[in-house]
Amino acid sequence: MMTVEQATSRCWAEVDLSRLMANYNSALKHLSPGTRLMAVLKANAYGLGVPVTAQRLRRAGQRLFAVASYDEAVQLQTAVPDADVLILGLTGEARLEDAVRRGIMVTVFSEKSARETAAAAKLAGKAARVHVKIETGLHRLGLMPDEAAAVIQELQTSGDVRLEGVFTHLALRDRASDRAALDAMYALKAELERAGVSVPAWHALDSIGMVRYPDDQMDIVRTGAWLYGVCPRGYDRPDESMLCFSVKARVSQLHRVSAGECLGYDETHPLKRDSVVATISAGYIDGFPRLNSEGSVLIRGQRAPVVGLVCMDQMMADVTDIPDVQEGDVVTLLGGGIGVNEYADLARLNRNEALARTGRRVPRVYYEDGQVTAVVSELDGV
Repeated sequence: MMTVEQATSRCWAEVDLSRLMANYNSALKHLSPGTRLMAVLKANAYGLGVPVTAQRLRRAGQRLFAVASYDEAVQLQTAVPDADVLILGLTGEARLEDAVRRGIMVTVFSEKSARETAAAAKLAGKAARVHVKIETGLHRLGLMPDEAAAVIQELQTSGDVRLEGVFTHLALRDRASDRAALDAMYALKAELERAGVSVPAWHALDSIGMVRYPDDQMDIVRTGAWLYGVCPRGYDRPDESMLCFSVKARVSQLHRVSAGECLGYDETHPLKRDSVVATISAGYIDGFPRLNSEGSVLIRGQRAPVVGLVCMDQMMADVTDIPDVQEGDVVTLLGGGIGVNEYADLARLNRNEALARTGRRVPRVYYEDGQVTAVVSELDGV
């Protein structure tokens, strides 16, 4: 088992579980009576790490989860055996039978996927648990509303399928198109009810929709980014969703570099003065954007500008104006005074991507109430 000292010797991420739980509880307060929260843990829980994140949420009473793939669902079930898990996208025909056997909920989004799911259920000798995805303007996955009712009715009468939900995902381009998408869902629900079809759960909203459309929460709200501290832009109470993820590294070496020199693979940004340059033990494969003399990091509580082209495994910062920097000092790449908005905007990344792209070789150190509760490295023992 990796120790804290080993985990923090090069580049690591810190997960504040106290903040995670504060975000979770604030999300629950936004839900209407009777609406359940589905915790979205796809993309390794947006970079936080699925096992510990899922287990902590489960201890708080959360049982309903969503992921993007079969492998993610199995990882979550392994960490939380009684988890109820929905695969939001393509399971893949070769994985459907195993998903059905495991009791994982799968998404049907076309007539073809409906047939494949029913066939997999026959092979498994067990009813498939299904949520049907409706296309309402995002143009990714889903049955068109005018064809969905027939497919849903056929699924409900099938002995091979247990219909548990119908859902969509808003494009969130503007309120008018979102309203049209929601109205299409309500119209479909009314059509099915007239036909005598009752669906246990309807859902359309994610974290943004949760606060933007409180009257349209339906039976479930799928909450992902909010849990991790990616607060909807423009939301007037950002303290309700606090960043609970930071990435840090070490100063590995200091160099005195003359004016006019370029750093690393850069050829276009010569130093304008004699400088003290800190090499940092993190690079773009660890998650920091591949910038060229852009952005900054925190060293000894002060901003240090990134200089030179960020490399795969290392990067440099100008610490000329920061007294007493030493090899081994902690460098904060994300977190503290560097928020996720700044971190993402600088490299023109989506904020969720900015968190989730933190590399798999970066150990995660988990804290709660100021105490280390777990250290996890995907490469530990390899």
